[in-house]
Amino acid sequence: MHPSTSAFSQYAHRLRVACDEEELSPNPHSQLYNSTGSISSRVLYEDVIERLRERSRDSGIIGSVVSKEFDKFHEYFHQPNDDIIGAIVSTFAGGCFFGAAAAGWLANSIGRKRTVQSEIAPPHMRGLLTGLTQWMIGLGFLAANWVGYGCQFLKNDGQWRIPLAIQIIPAVLLLLGMFFLPFSPRWLIAQGREDEAWAVVQRLHGNLKNEEFTKLEFAEMVEQIKYEKANYQTKFSDLWASKAMIRRTLTGMAVQICCQFTGINVSAYFQPTLYRALGLSGPKVLMITGINGALGVIVTGVFITFILDRVGRKPPLIFGAIGMAVCLAIEAAINAKWGGEHSTNRAAQQAGIAFIIGPPSKEYATGEIEDRMTDEYTRSVLISQVSPIGMTKLGYRFYIVFVVTNIVNGLIVIAFFPETKGKSLEEMDEVFGDQAIPHALETKAAHNIHDDHSSEKAA
Repeated sequence: MHPSTSAFSQYAHRLRVACDEEELSPNPHSQLYNSTGSISSRVLYEDVIERLRERSRDSGIIGSVVSKEFDKFHEYFHQPNDDIIGAIVSTFAGGCFFGAAAAGWLANSIGRKRTVQSEIAPPHMRGLLTGLTQWMIGLGFLAANWVGYGCQFLKNDGQWRIPLAIQIIPAVLLLLGMFFLPFSPRWLIAQGREDEAWAVVQRLHGNLKNEEFTKLEFAEMVEQIKYEKANYQTKFSDLWASKAMIRRTLTGMAVQICCQFTGINVSAYFQPTLYRALGLSGPKVLMITGINGALGVIVTGVFITFILDRVGRKPPLIFGAIGMAVCLAIEAAINAKWGGEHSTNRAAQQAGIAFIIGPPSKEYATGEIEDRMTDEYTRSVLISQVSPIGMTKLGYRFYIVFVVTNIVNGLIVIAFFPETKGKSLEEMDEVFGDQAIPHALETKAAHNIHDDHSSEKAA
């Protein structure tokens, strides 16, 4: 049983003393989380399955299936043109739009197990733990790419039916795994189920070394949620109700928009087409795609483990945008001078491959995106639909479009994005300028909690 919320106020002085003695900081490393092993393996399992399912479905698999190497697919659908190919690919993202549109309401109504990883991550490790999401996406790409590579050798309709059907397996595992995930402690508190919320916090984070800190962390959750419920309503217009909320909304939208306009999805969906434009053909096209997927997993793993939580969020976003712009500019020059499906310039092909592989790897390393929003899928539909047409009609000039958008992305990050390194979810109000109550993790005391709790009475 957890201490009552009123007990937190009574413990304030003792907690201050204890925290001073233990030299606890708002974001302790050793005391609060000894290793990633302290995070529920169920959460990590769930993320593995979700990301493998998600990206195997809408990126790696479809990119291979619509490539010219899958001749049986093109024969079956009577040689679809660029418009139809774009429609096929964009339909995958289009379906996600409707799920994302309902996600906010469903998350508040029935819980948000899909996003629990970002909610339970300690501030000093959130980059690593939520960065695992991107790493799992990379694994999904890797698996999908090599399934596509193997299936291209089939000479019947199984060539494209099998890779599309395989995605059912991780989807079923995802469905089953959802039943074993804990509910978000913040959602439980919002539903008045504080006993259950405390049990989740203890199970995920608690140990004897950080008992006092865990109480403060839980107190901060309770205080913030109770304040928000008493002073705010959950409605759509809240997104622009104040200057701070407008900044939050625009920042969230800008993250998604900027990611889409890096060009990463063009590479993800149509990578084999990019290689064919350099004069490559045959099985080697999908083999190179698979190698790219493997490099993405390695780069992402190194980045989230050793760099992201040390340098923060903004520097990688800026570096990623600049790196993408440079790589794509060079790629445009290579295609303009030596490109074409009948090109035989081996040196140009090798250089072109290097700079196609370069941008996705940098994009994988640009930071963490915790929740998918409807605007992301809207732009994904747009980019997926127009990319085949753009690559055919514009040729190398299509790369220049994304050179420009990446430069704009970098400027947006520099000018408008706040740094969130080391901040808890409750401390985001301070980041965006609308903090209304003190944070327990900073003051080492609980505030705004006055009501008794059943667990205290039971005790």
